[in-house]
Amino acid sequence: MWAYLLARRALQPVMRVVLRRRLAQGKEDPARIGEKLGQPTLPRPDGPLVWVHAVGLGEVLALRPLIDALQVQQPGLGVLVTSTARSSAQVIGANLPAGALHQMLPLDGPDFLRAFLDHWHPDLSIWSEQDLWPGAVHDAAKRGIPLAYVNARMNAASYAKRARIAGIYRATVARFARVLAQDAESADNLRKLGATNVRQMRSLKPAAQPLNADPGDLAQLQAQLAGRKVWVAASTHAADEAVVIAAHARLHAQNPAWLLILTPRLPARAAEVGTSLAATGLTYAQRSLHQPPQPQTAVLLADTFGELGLWYRLAQCAFVGGSFGGLGGHNPWEAVCLGLPVLSGPDTANFRADYAELAAQGLAQVLPEDGSATALVENVLNSTGHGQLDAVRALIDTARDEVALLARDLLSLMKAPP
Repeated sequence: MWAYLLARRALQPVMRVVLRRRLAQGKEDPARIGEKLGQPTLPRPDGPLVWVHAVGLGEVLALRPLIDALQVQQPGLGVLVTSTARSSAQVIGANLPAGALHQMLPLDGPDFLRAFLDHWHPDLSIWSEQDLWPGAVHDAAKRGIPLAYVNARMNAASYAKRARIAGIYRATVARFARVLAQDAESADNLRKLGATNVRQMRSLKPAAQPLNADPGDLAQLQAQLAGRKVWVAASTHAADEAVVIAAHARLHAQNPAWLLILTPRLPARAAEVGTSLAATGLTYAQRSLHQPPQPQTAVLLADTFGELGLWYRLAQCAFVGGSFGGLGGHNPWEAVCLGLPVLSGPDTANFRADYAELAAQGLAQVLPEDGSATALVENVLNSTGHGQLDAVRALIDTARDEVALLARDLLSLMKAPP
């Protein structure tokens, strides 16, 4: 660890150069660049403050129920949320409760973090998922700030990567007073890498509030899609799209009332996805070009960011991407919390326990790559009933009860005011 700490100090000038280069390439937001250098753009609120870090929008939304529970149990508590993904920073603030602020996490250099911590001086720091920065954790611990690691996830591939830097990772995770792992595999891997105080707790994601949707856009699209049989393929990658587009081409050929809402994980891939659609003869409307779906439209290419709540509300079932092609899958709970049954590919390693729980309740199935996918999609779309919705509500209620207990435990770590 000492070598990392020495290196990050020596490399601070390089960090600045790289940041300026990324800014020139359009990869950084000029309005937020100072935050990455530890220069705050918001005042610190009075009173106790919890600093919560998550990499991007999905991870922040997963922490929203915990943030809500912390504020309910300690009224007036300030919350600072940091993230690192530029693409989601623009919409994170709109998805936070009152009393919560958003800033970009500074680069891991000591001068940047010193300025950040001097300004915010948090009373508790909560980290989540897999986005741990050794310097930030070290500097917070050195100041006596209690640290917790929640929603921790580490599958075999993640473990193998971190085992290569075992010394740095061991010194980092050892700083946490609480480590809450999403599943048994993650808990075991974290212990092997030096984490203490580890216990298994289900993912926070089922307790999250439903994704937002603009009411005006929702009403307009509901009118445009009235009478259509709609399914959504969310957060897709190329391998997912190959299977989903082929299945939808067969569905649409059988019945033109079928419409697929296709939301690439990276909206910048829209041209590539459009080429794939055109190759199958499927007509499509493109959201970023403000093209409304017409009666003959087969696919709505939803190449925008932050509108997944809108697309889920328009559909009767959802395919969740990242589950073909060895990526481990993406979060199914955003769809489930809006009452949708979920389809996925065979690779859901990132959410193994979640998918197992959903499958046991009849809320998740694997989409085959052959012609039988068509029948499965149609069957799932037509079979959603009150029993499944009751199962969803029961899972969510249980998760929220657990989050309330977690919030109480985390607040107990905060130092009492002088």
